[in-house]
Amino acid sequence: MNQSGNLLSRFTALRNICLTALISGTILFTVLSASEIMAQGNLLIMPRRVVFEGAKKSQDLVLTNTGNDSAKYVVSFVQMRMKHDGSFEQIATPDSGQNFSEKYFRIFPRTVTLGPNKSQVVKMQLVKPAKMMPGEYMSHIYFRAIPKENPLGEEAQKEATSVAVRLIPIFGITIPAIIRVGECSVKAEIKDLALRKVNDTVTVLKMKFTRSGNISVYGDLSVTYTSPLGKVTHVAGAKGIAVYTPGTYRTFECPLDRSSGIDYRSGKLTVTYTVPDDVKAARLAEAELILP
Repeated sequence: MNQSGNLLSRFTALRNICLTALISGTILFTVLSASEIMAQGNLLIMPRRVVFEGAKKSQDLVLTNTGNDSAKYVVSFVQMRMKHDGSFEQIATPDSGQNFSEKYFRIFPRTVTLGPNKSQVVKMQLVKPAKMMPGEYMSHIYFRAIPKENPLGEEAQKEATSVAVRLIPIFGITIPAIIRVGECSVKAEIKDLALRKVNDTVTVLKMKFTRSGNISVYGDLSVTYTSPLGKVTHVAGAKGIAVYTPGTYRTFECPLDRSSGIDYRSGKLTVTYTVPDDVKAARLAEAELILP
């Protein structure tokens, strides 16, 4: 094979490697649900999620660059499906019982450039028609980092017989943007509590969250241990545990505290699931596991 043929073969192979990398995760999504201010790389976003219900018409999103260099982000929408393990995957069409909210929002600006330690507000406006079917509509707002381009002439010239391909990860953050219309109801339950050991040292509590109703459920998890003598100790917690529509359940695992020397072979574990709101700390669900 001549020299041009060799170059073509090598370029094709490298192109296939690039495509494989992109499909397997070079473009990274981080779906946010764990804290009030969310971060990925040098980008902070507040709040962690947006819910429009009642008379609410607008929402400010605060983006902050905590890095030492300027950064550029493009704001768009993506459609996501929550899987039964709590992870997300991107989809193009809604599942049965799922409604997208993207077309009911205006967002500006759509491109944001932030200097080091600078913040900017991105404004959301709800543009809702007079009539919408009752229930929940959800899309995810996607903040995609734009890689910096090298100035012309920065890279050394390559020989004509070489082919170079550089893979640049594109990082992004997504947050849910939810609209709730009409009469909304939801019920949550915690089921199938069980313990398992990891590496014979860490005790993990497994559970299953179930959801019924026409909206998602979202809350904070707290696990307490009650000893045979009645002493109660907080041993685990997690914030922002959700089951999004149209899904009806998800599994979850959390490691239990081992620093206090608790023997998880006796006593009782209590799991409490509450609305993440200091004003109205409503309990969504509770379950107990009696330890043999």
